[in-house]
Amino acid sequence: MPRKRIVAALMGDGRIGLIEQDVPELRPGAVLVEVHNSLVSPGTELGGWRGLRVQRDRPEPNARPKPFGYANAGVVLDIGGGVREFEPGDRVACMGSGYALHANYAVVPHNLCVHLPQNVTFAQGAYGHLAATALNGLRRGAPEFGEFVAVVGLGIVGQLAAQLYQLAGNYVIGWETIEFRAEIARRWGIHATALVGREDPVAATEAFTGGRGLDAAVLAFGGQADEAVAAIEQSLKRVPDGHPMGRIVALGGPKFMYTSTLTNVDVRRASRTGPGYHDEAWEYGPDYPPVLVRWSTRSNLELCIRLISEGRLDVDCLTTHIIPLED
Repeated sequence: MPRKRIVAALMGDGRIGLIEQDVPELRPGAVLVEVHNSLVSPGTELGGWRGLRVQRDRPEPNARPKPFGYANAGVVLDIGGGVREFEPGDRVACMGSGYALHANYAVVPHNLCVHLPQNVTFAQGAYGHLAATALNGLRRGAPEFGEFVAVVGLGIVGQLAAQLYQLAGNYVIGWETIEFRAEIARRWGIHATALVGREDPVAATEAFTGGRGLDAAVLAFGGQADEAVAAIEQSLKRVPDGHPMGRIVALGGPKFMYTSTLTNVDVRRASRTGPGYHDEAWEYGPDYPPVLVRWSTRSNLELCIRLISEGRLDVDCLTTHIIPLED
C-alpha cells in the first residue's frame, strides 16, 4: 500500500502546485482509493479563476500550501474495518471536502463513496459531488411537474441543476452573463437562455412563460445577488393584489437582502448534498434507515451516477480541459 501521495495545493502566490504528504491512516469505515480523475470546481474551490489572479497580485509568501478538492473517482485499493459494501478492485465515485482531493491517492469515508458502473468513466464519476449538490437543491425546491423555473448562473452546478429540473418535468430558462456557458447549455438542450447584459432577462422570461411568470428560481452562483433577486421578483408569478409568489432556492453562496416585497416568496437554502454530509458518525458509520431518510447524501450520489450511466444527465459537455495531475 502507498505511504506517500502527491496532492495539488493552493500556494500563497496564487498558483497551484504539488506537494508530497503521507497517505492518511486507513481508519475503520474508510476506503483507500487510487484516484484516476478529479473534478476542479473553480467557483467554490478557487474563488473563481479571478481569485487566483487576486492572490497573485497580493501574494502571502509565508502561507502554507492548502490541499483542495472534493470530487474524484478511482479504484479501491484497501478497505478499513467494518466496510462491507466495497472490496479492492471496485470502481468508485467519491466526494467530500478534505477527503476526495486532487491527489493520486485518497482515503474517503465509505458513505461518501458509491459504486461506478462500467459504462461510466472515472472523469464522469468525478461529477458526482456537484451533481448531488444540484439534486439536493432540486429536492429543497420541491418542484411540481410542468412548472416554469429560472436557473440563474450556468456554472457547473447551475448546468446540472437545469438538467435535473428538466428531467423532473419542468420548463427551464437559464440566466447567464457569459455567452460560452449559455452556449454549453444550449448544446445539451436547455429550453431557453437569457444572456444578461445583452438582453433583458425579465422580458425574456415573460415571453418564455407566456406571461404566466416563474413558479421558482434557482440562484446557482456566489457573491452579491441583490440585482438578480430583484429581477427574479419581477419575473415571478403574481397574486391578484400584485405581490410576487413562488420559491427561490439559494443553491450557491449568494448574498442578498430579504426585502418586505418578498412576502409571499419562499426562500430556501440548499448548499449541501443532502443529510449525512459533515456528520462524521454517519460518514464512517452505518447509513440512516432508508425508510426514514430516503434521500441522504449517499442515495443522492447514487442516483446521480445512475442518471449519468443511463445517459440522462450529460456531464461530458461540461468538461473543457483534462490535465494530468503532474501538470
